[in-house]
Formats: sequence, C-alpha cells, structure tokens
Amino acid sequence: MRSTPHQRPRKRRRSGTGGRAVTAVLTAGLLTTGLLSGTAASARPEPGPSLTTMSVKSPPGGANVRVLIFHGSAASGGESPLVNAGIEAIERIGLSGPVNQRFKVEATDDASVFTDEARLGRFNAIVFLTGGGDVLDPEQEAGLEAYMEAGGGFVGLHDAARAEPYSEWFTGLIGARPASSSPTTVQRATVEVGDRVHPATKDLPVQWKRPDRWLNWVKNPSGTVHTVARVRESTYQPGTGASGWNHPVSWCRDYDGGRSFYTGMGGTVSSYDETDFRAHLRGALLWTTRLVRADCKATINGNYRAERLTKPNQPGRNDQVGEPHGLVTAPDGRVFYIGRGGADSSQPVITDWNDPDIGKGKGEIHVYDPRTGQVTLAGALTVFGNKGGGDELVKVEEGLLGIELDPRFEENGWVYLHYTPHSGIDRETRMAERRVSRFTLDRATDKLDLGSEKVLLEWPVQIHSCCHAGGGMAWDSKGNLYIATGDNNSSRFSDGYSGNNPEPDFKGVSFADARRTAGNTNNLNGKILRIHPEPDGTYTLPEGNLFTGKETDEGGGKTRGEIYVMGVRNPARIFVDKTTDILYAGWVGPDASAPSPVWGPAKYDTFAVITKASNRGWPYCMGNKQPYRDRNLPDPSVPLGWYDCDHPKNESPNNDGLVDLPPVTGNNIWYSPQGGGPDFPRDADGIPSYRQEDATYRLPWLKGGGQAAMNGPVYRHADVAPGSDVAWPAYWDGKWFVGDFYDADQPRNAVLMDPRTQGDGGPPVHSESLKKIVPVGNDGIKNLMDWKFGPDGALYVLDYGRGFFTSDAKSALWRVTYTGGGPTPAADQLARGSQS
Repeated sequence: MRSTPHQRPRKRRRSGTGGRAVTAVLTAGLLTTGLLSGTAASARPEPGPSLTTMSVKSPPGGANVRVLIFHGSAASGGESPLVNAGIEAIERIGLSGPVNQRFKVEATDDASVFTDEARLGRFNAIVFLTGGGDVLDPEQEAGLEAYMEAGGGFVGLHDAARAEPYSEWFTGLIGARPASSSPTTVQRATVEVGDRVHPATKDLPVQWKRPDRWLNWVKNPSGTVHTVARVRESTYQPGTGASGWNHPVSWCRDYDGGRSFYTGMGGTVSSYDETDFRAHLRGALLWTTRLVRADCKATINGNYRAERLTKPNQPGRNDQVGEPHGLVTAPDGRVFYIGRGGADSSQPVITDWNDPDIGKGKGEIHVYDPRTGQVTLAGALTVFGNKGGGDELVKVEEGLLGIELDPRFEENGWVYLHYTPHSGIDRETRMAERRVSRFTLDRATDKLDLGSEKVLLEWPVQIHSCCHAGGGMAWDSKGNLYIATGDNNSSRFSDGYSGNNPEPDFKGVSFADARRTAGNTNNLNGKILRIHPEPDGTYTLPEGNLFTGKETDEGGGKTRGEIYVMGVRNPARIFVDKTTDILYAGWVGPDASAPSPVWGPAKYDTFAVITKASNRGWPYCMGNKQPYRDRNLPDPSVPLGWYDCDHPKNESPNNDGLVDLPPVTGNNIWYSPQGGGPDFPRDADGIPSYRQEDATYRLPWLKGGGQAAMNGPVYRHADVAPGSDVAWPAYWDGKWFVGDFYDADQPRNAVLMDPRTQGDGGPPVHSESLKKIVPVGNDGIKNLMDWKFGPDGALYVLDYGRGFFTSDAKSALWRVTYTGGGPTPAADQLARGSQS
C-alpha cells in the first residue's frame, strides 16, 4: 500500500473571507434557508489567493482502520441528541460484524483537525454528522480537499448537505443541496432500494418502509452520482419542489481522487436505532474506509458510450441493414439481425392484389463481426412483406419477423427464422402461411444455405388486413423454443377498443375479431408458443404448456398444445432469462386514445413477467384485469355485458376453440397516453369507472402517446465473457429492460421486480431511466426496434430509422458500452487486503 505524502497547492473554491465570519452571521440568524439550499458563490466576494500547502498520506489511514466523525456546527447551542445518536450508532457499527471489518471511531467538533496533516492522515474515512452551515474556514476545507485527493473516504449524513453552503467543491462532494421547500416533519415513506450489490444496500429490503425527514433537492443529482436508493414520493407528502418518481435519497461517487457516500436519511434520532439503517451506514463505511470494494459508477450517464456500428446503405442496396426488425448475438460475439421485407425507398412497392408480385419483398439476414467491424449479407428470403404504408386494409406487417440461433450453434450452425413466405400466399382468399424454419449457416463465409430449410411449424394467417404480426423468438435453458405470434387483426372496427367486432370479413375470414385469434384456444395467432425442436427438424411438446392439444372439454379438438401463453396482441419482442427460465414479453395495444365508460380502457401497451402458462387477457381484459365490453351479432355497435376476467368466455361466431377460457392473469406494466399503470375505482361487480378524472397512475415513471412496446433483456453479469472491458456493471444484474419504439414520453427503463409478486402481475418495485445511456433523439437511437446483450456484456440495439416500411440513413445497429472502469478502491489499496 502506498503511504507517500499527497501534497498540492491549495485552491480556494469558496467565496468569502473566512468560516468564522459566516458562523457569526448564522448565529445571528441572518442567513436564510434559501441561501443554504444551493451554492451561492455569486453572493460573496471573489476568493483570495491560496495561502498554504497541505500534505496528506496517500491513501489516508491504514490497516488499523479509523473513522473520524466530525460534528462541528455553525449554529450556537449544545450538542444535539441526533449527533449523540449518530456517534453511538457508528461506534457500535465499528465494534460489530466480522473481525476483519471492524474499525475504531473518533468524534470531534474541532475543525482544526482538517489542518493537522499527521492526524488527518490517520483516518480511513470521515463522517460529517453536522447540522450544516459554514463549518470550515478556507484552510480547513483545503485540508479536506487534500484528504480526498489523497484517496480518502467521506460519508455525509442528512444535514451534512447543508454544510459549506458557499463551496462548489463541497457541493460536488455531497452531490446535491437541499431545497428550501423540503418538508420538516417526520413522515413514514417507502424507500426503493435499487442497488442490490453495493455493500450499503445489498441486504436491505427492496421496498424499505421507514420514517424520516425527507429532503428535496435544488438540482436532482441523478446521472451525475450513482444512486443506490430513492424515496417514493407517492408514499408521503413531499411538498413543493419535489423530484417526482426519481427522487434520490442515498448515493455515492468517486470524487476528486477519493470516495464519497451521502444519504439524506438519518434526520431523526430514532433512525440510528434501526437495524436496517445501521446496515446501510455500515456498508457505506466499509466502502469509504477501503475495507471493501464497490461500484459507484454504474448509473452515471457519462460512463456509457453509444456508437453506431453500421454505415448507411449504399444507394439502392441494403448492404448494411434491411428494414430493421430483430437481432440475436452469437457466442463468438457476432450479431445477426434481420430486415422484415421493406425495400429501399427507391424500389417499387406493389399493392395490387391482381399482380402476382403483390407485397413481394426480401427478408434479409445480416451479420456484424466485431473483430473486423464488417457486415455480411448472409442471405435473403422472398417474403410477403412489402406493401408500403397506408391504412390497415392496405399496409402489411408480415415478412421476416424473428431470428434465433440454435443453443449449439457453434457446433451445428443452425439458424431459426420466423417468416411469411411469398410463395405461400393465396391472392384469392388473401391468406398466407406463417412458418418457423431451420437453416444452416456456413460459419466460414457467414452465408445462409437457403436449400437447407427444415420447416418446423406453419400455420395460416389472414393477410387481407394489417397488423400486429408479432415475431420474436427465444430459448430457455431446457432447449424449448418460444415463438411470439401476433393476432393480425384490426381494431379500427371497434373504435380502437377491444378488437372484438365479429362482422368484418374477407371471403368468410374475420379480420377484426381477435376472439378468432388471440382469444381462441384452437388458433396459433396472438400467442406465445413453446415447442422443443428435435435434430431431425420436427418438434415435440414440453410439459407445462397451457393446453396439451388433447383436452376433451366441450367435445374435444378445440385446443392447440403448442400454446404456452394466449391473449397477447402483438408480442414483437420476447426474452427468456435462462438463469430462471422466466419469460418476459411486451405487446402493443389497440388504438383508443382515452378510456371509455361504455367500452373500457384506452390503448394499453403491456409488459409481463410470465412464470407459467397463462391467459394474458386480450381481447377481453387488459392491464391489471380491466375488462372490455362484449360485442356480437347482429349489431356489434351495441355494447353488451362486461367480460369477466376470472371466467372469460369466447362467444364469438368466429371461435372454433373452447368457450370457457383460462382465467386472465394480471400484467405487470401497462401504459396509456395519460400515464403509466392507469387504474380506476371499481363498482360492486368489480367494473372500473373508466372515467379519466377518476384515474390514478400506479407507474409514474412512464407514459405513452404514440406507443409501441419493445421488450428487452434481463441482464446477467455472470454470463459476460471473462476479460471484457465494455461490459455493463453488476448493478444491472437481474434488471429487466423495457422500452418503446418511440422515445419521447415512452419508457426506456430498467426495472427491478419483486420475485414474490411478479408472476401474479405485481408492478416493478424500482425503475431506472436509460434515456441518457441508450440515447434518444434524431441523432441517437430514436426508434428502438430490438435490444440484446452480447457475450461481451455490451448492449446491442437496432434503430429502425425514420421512415416506415423501408430502411433509411438512420436505420442502424448500435452498441452501448460501459467505460467507467471497475470497482473502487483499487484492489491493491484495500485497507486489509482482499476481503471474501
């Protein structure tokens, strides 16, 4: 361990003539709360020149770990009970726990310690347990600066954020200043503990309910510090100047050579008697004293780099990217991504059903090789998927919809594609065959052998009307393949509410009744299927699907055994966390812009944690089991009864499956143009009012508008290849990434779920915005189409581009890497060597 003195000329970053003069002002009661609430250098004279130098051993302290508690106050009066409680608690912490994590404690209110080089250098960390005010004169603050630059540790508690109000440097050390509007009363609130790996939070409840005095901030520090916990404002009265859903309460950062941890908690004497609060302080002290390493960089926006990997296509060619639609990463780091079928905008689009080439497009498979930075066009399938834009009776969203690599891809080169072949369309009936096929890739050339196709599964889809084709695929750890299929129906004929109008059809096939598809136990559309592919190109059915296909109910022959999940509208992206084999899915809702007391909820885009085979509701119920109104012949414009989410029935004339359906499972995340998680009061029969003025929003961190849910991965840090220098840190481990095609008010977040409630529709307990990490805006990743982590731990993202049904100059593959480095302190600077 280094023990050389750290010496530097002193910089005076405060304004004013000295701390004692300010103390006098404070004592006289003339310094307002507003002045204390932020830096106010402009209110004071310019600082004078540096007068001294200061030397502090680097790093401070040693194996005989010591903590200094400084409780000097600028205000007059005796020692407060809060100070006594804090000192006693920290002393108890230092004497408890494993022997190799214990430390000695010294407390003082004498600020001269900060100009005593030899004494200051003995302490591994300094705790500020002060009531605030200008407690240090310029030379004393200079000593604290020198201490931090030498690699010292700092812990600030509650009112420490009000100390040194004229110092920009101290503001940076603390991270934020309390707002004058902060409530002063003690209130019980819920703390969301989002960091599950930092020693200060890893053993705390995810939802930690406790009383304290909760501070508001002049400027929210999120993104410039690493937030380990937030207070949920909906659980108390934050007053004016509140932060909203993102209200940090404890954070840390590597600052000016040292380590700084601050918590806004600890504003009551009783805090220091709480077991969990002492555990929180203990973890903060273990890190700041250099007894353990920790990552305090993971949510600092500047520690991430987003780079575009592909160039714009050459004119008239899709040499870099097709119409972006999905990606998957190979074990060797290559990225395979697909184009749905829209051609370059210069190419003709055929919409005439009398033309044999109607909708003919190329579903392209590209491969990006990170070793060379080069893109190869691996192959192209001739698909039905190029009819351009227009209304729902003109445009089409079929084409090449999904890609997955075999679990033994490195050995066999097998690639699975989910697509609609153009050769299978019937122009007279406007029907097509959707299929999942296996192809073999020549791994030496990255070329797909189109003649190697083995068709595993195919099923009919109507193509008279657009939209909602689904398409995502994923594997679990047992070799089961999940296939997401859309309901391929229009909600236009039900005014954007439940897609349950049985009347519109083309040659006898309904295209506006999702009870024919998603709500039908005998139809593979609007589902998530689960099959087990076999080496010969066939498949078997795993146990535990929603149906076996051999049910005798209602006469038998009315179920499909491939169905794992029914009642989904457009599950474009799904993900299976192979650590748990839990399925994560998101799907697009209908089009109603507002709720209706007559017909039901507005458009809800949805995300769900699916722990077992289930019915997710569409088109009967959405969100947290909010029902729609039934329709039927002879007049679908007349509202009938409300659907029963616990006992749904499919009484559509277009249904060839069971009438009695599995009960609906509530979903975890849903959002509308009005906000995230809209909910309503319910009457005695459980029917929501659906009056917009009655709504409450259970998920305040998201909102919709134009919306198209794009489910993302669950990050697993343990899966990262050893030695990666771009991997996202362990903070994100177990967090689920949820996003939207659009990037304004729509979600782009990583959420933390409660394993006890997630399978029953429990909402996330914590959410972290990713919009400054996975950048939004026209020059960023504006239209997120798919996102997956690679074996290097970097996040790979497809940006669809700025036009629809084509590719353009903004269509691209991106990579988002972490550049913040490893945990601190450095391993060779731990106070007592490596700790297990």
